[in-house]
Amino acid sequence: MDGVHDLGGRQGFGPVQFHGHTDPFHGEADIRIAAMWVRMGRHGLYNMDEYRHAIERMEPRHYMVASYYERTFTAVASLCVERGVFSAGELSAAAGFAVQLSRPSREGRVGEANLPDIDVGDRVRVKEDFVPGHIRMPGYIRGKEGVVVGMSPVYPYPDAHGHGLESPWQRTFDVRFSSRHLWPDSAEESEVHVGVFHGYLVKVA
Repeated sequence: MDGVHDLGGRQGFGPVQFHGHTDPFHGEADIRIAAMWVRMGRHGLYNMDEYRHAIERMEPRHYMVASYYERTFTAVASLCVERGVFSAGELSAAAGFAVQLSRPSREGRVGEANLPDIDVGDRVRVKEDFVPGHIRMPGYIRGKEGVVVGMSPVYPYPDAHGHGLESPWQRTFDVRFSSRHLWPDSAEESEVHVGVFHGYLVKVA
């Protein structure tokens, strides 16, 4: 899905502010939220793609002003409500205010079973896929060409895994792109490497 969470390659946000080493937690609430996220995941309430998709489904204005751990809390709370652990009303009553949850999920998709072979050294193009549900393809590489320089073992296909659908697993390919190809006249020449799932790629003859 295209959303405010997919910020890669976008302009207008200013330079990245680097503050050196900082503590991973900024208070007791962050520690509790992190523990809750781990505990619920270990109990099988959700998988990582479902968790990521719950963050993607946050209302855009809420997403932009929320801290890292507020996004985590929103995702976990939303998934708990959706899986019947507790109701939205019970959650808000316990909190003492109306807890804002993620928007409802859209449909996912199952991946292809028999994909054409791709190997290291192949030139590939990223498909121009626009899907309403979860996808692990950065928008800035859509339709762009690059060269495969590595590959991974197979993983769950995120477009299905994020929606609880059964689907053949796929490997990801380390694809090397030229920054000038990704952002013509807007970037210095450099290499950009992205892990891209097999189903998002076509081999260029």
